[in-house]
Amino acid sequence: MKPFFAAVALALLPTIAPVFAMAERTVTLLDFADLRGWAEDDHAAALETFASTCGDLRDPEWDAICALAKTSPAAARDFFETLFKPVLIEDADPMLFTGYFEPELPGSRYRWGDYQYPLYAVPDDLPRSGPWLTRREIDEGALADRGLEIAYLSDPVDLFFLQVQGSGRIRLPNDRMIRVGYGAANRHEYSSIGMALVRRGAFSRHQASAPRIRQWVADNPDQAQELLWTNRSYVFFREVSEVPADRGPLGAMNRSVTTMQSIAVDPAHYTLGMPVWIEKDGRAPLNRLMIAQDTGSAIKGAQRADIFFGTGVDAGLAAGEISDPGRMIALVPIQLAYEMLPDTIARAE
Repeated sequence: MKPFFAAVALALLPTIAPVFAMAERTVTLLDFADLRGWAEDDHAAALETFASTCGDLRDPEWDAICALAKTSPAAARDFFETLFKPVLIEDADPMLFTGYFEPELPGSRYRWGDYQYPLYAVPDDLPRSGPWLTRREIDEGALADRGLEIAYLSDPVDLFFLQVQGSGRIRLPNDRMIRVGYGAANRHEYSSIGMALVRRGAFSRHQASAPRIRQWVADNPDQAQELLWTNRSYVFFREVSEVPADRGPLGAMNRSVTTMQSIAVDPAHYTLGMPVWIEKDGRAPLNRLMIAQDTGSAIKGAQRADIFFGTGVDAGLAAGEISDPGRMIALVPIQLAYEMLPDTIARAE
């Protein structure tokens, strides 16, 4: 342990309080030597991303760590190894990594020609709790003629996937760009149309991907609308065109996410803003320290993460192919990590 970082860590120990208190899960403390590929990672890039949002962490126990992150010298690996403990949090579901991106889609401020599918702002009468109108009811006109339309798209599948991603850029006919981000949802439970097609026998679970779903819709246009309606969840947007073009879209922390450094997680298990080590298997294995800066309606469970791949067509193609196993490990301040362990939970040797 480096002397400077060690002094900070010891100073923090008496003041750090627990973050998690969850049932029906297992918690195992690991060592950094247990993390596959840890020594080879770009820890400085992760530290920069962590510092960009750590100031928004609401818990006072993170304050000293965040202050150090913003003034730390080049020893990024020492920073993480000295102040954090790897914690493996598991529940009954296996690990699943998927990818998301910021789409760029053609659209219009006005309904004309092919631009017939509205992108709605948050209605002022959206209830504060409980499920509201379904996707089908909204698509059939329940919110029409209320002035809620931010823009119109030319493809209902594009609109559906924009809602899944939660943010995007709309290129208008005059080449002007507007940017939209997540505003609210109708609070119906998210239901995967990919899994709906798996249940129908269209393809196997490991084959489910955005490109395959799009191809099925193209091949079965008479069944496309009914398929989309199987997901009753509906997302409303807000315009965020003030975000600079060279920055990523706004995540759940209302800060820009970073390509291949930010992930969406389930906030029931992970504190937004915390570092998370990922070990993704599959055709393109990936070992990397990322920062939990986003959430998603489909991201539920202790071993579930969505990796942000960037903006545009290429990012979308890469993100759409990801459906991989592996594991993810939270990096938790040391004392806090030990306080997560009930007497019944085993510690890793």
